[in-house]
Parts: sequence; C-alpha cells; structure tokens
Amino acid sequence: MKMSPLVTSAVMHFGEMGNRWGFNRTVGQILALIVLHEEPLSAQEIADALSISRGNTSMGLKELQSWQLIRQHHVPGERKEFFVPAGTIWVLANRVFEERRKREIDPTMSLLRDLMMDTPNGEKDIAVQARLNEIHDLLESVTAWSQELQNLGPEKLDTLMKLGAGVGRILELKDKLLPAKSN
Repeated sequence: MKMSPLVTSAVMHFGEMGNRWGFNRTVGQILALIVLHEEPLSAQEIADALSISRGNTSMGLKELQSWQLIRQHHVPGERKEFFVPAGTIWVLANRVFEERRKREIDPTMSLLRDLMMDTPNGEKDIAVQARLNEIHDLLESVTAWSQELQNLGPEKLDTLMKLGAGVGRILELKDKLLPAKSN
C-alpha cells in the first residue's frame, strides 16, 4: 500500500504524538494508519506501509488492542486478521484519557493518600502535608470533572467545547453579580 503525502504527514505526526499519549512512535503510526484508512488493514499491509518488521507490527497491534483502540475485523473469504478502529474518534479519545488516568493519575493519588496519612515529623512536614493535600484535592477535582465530561457524550461535549471562552465570561459575570460567600 502506498500512502499519499497527506496520510504520510498525519501518520508521522501521530508517531511523534504517540510518545506524549503514552505509547511509542510506531504504535502511534499504526493507530493513525488504521484510523485514517477506510478499509480494514492486515498486519502485513501495515508493516509494508510503515516499512517496519512484522514482529514490530504485531507487538504494536497487541498494544493498541490492550488500550481498546483497535479491534480485529473479519473479512469474508480471507484468512488473515484485519484491523479497524474500535469506535469513533470520540470513543478513542476517551479511551486514551481513561488509560492515562489509570496509568498516571491513579498511582499518584494513591501515593498522595498514603503520604497524607503519615505522621508528620515537625512543622516542615505539616507544611509539606498541607501542600500534598492541595495537590490531591486538585487532582481529585480534575479527575471528577473529566469523568463528568466523558459521561456527557460526544454531542454535548462538542457543544460545551464550542462554548469555550463564553463559559469563562459567564463565570466572571456571575462573580460580579453575586457577592462572594464568606467562610
């Protein structure tokens, strides 16, 4: 399979972004190729298009399946395995966010909870625990907020994102109109 310059550019960029999303360059390229291709792709077609070994392709496909970003697709009359995206772009994005939460945020939250339960050794530790508590509360809020956003569904989330800065202006107006609550 020969990739057009447009597809090549996108695939190369997804490879670069793969590292930022939590998987390697080749896995990012494989994902892009599958997402951008209209027809199901075989492992051999992917290996040929990306000029990578069949073994590297197989490992990348397994990783993408473990992230639930691709799935096998049966093509009638074919004995080879073919692969397609495991949902819409929104579904794939949510899966990446969820997997990153499990791999990055959850372990950090667990560590912070453990550290906050330790008995402080002096005033410096009390101050450190207060900061750790702030970090924990922020991560907990962000996690809860992102879960709420994921539960909105693609249409409502798209609408919310299009509101963009308008939400910030509404919140600023609310702060001007309503007096701050005293604690």
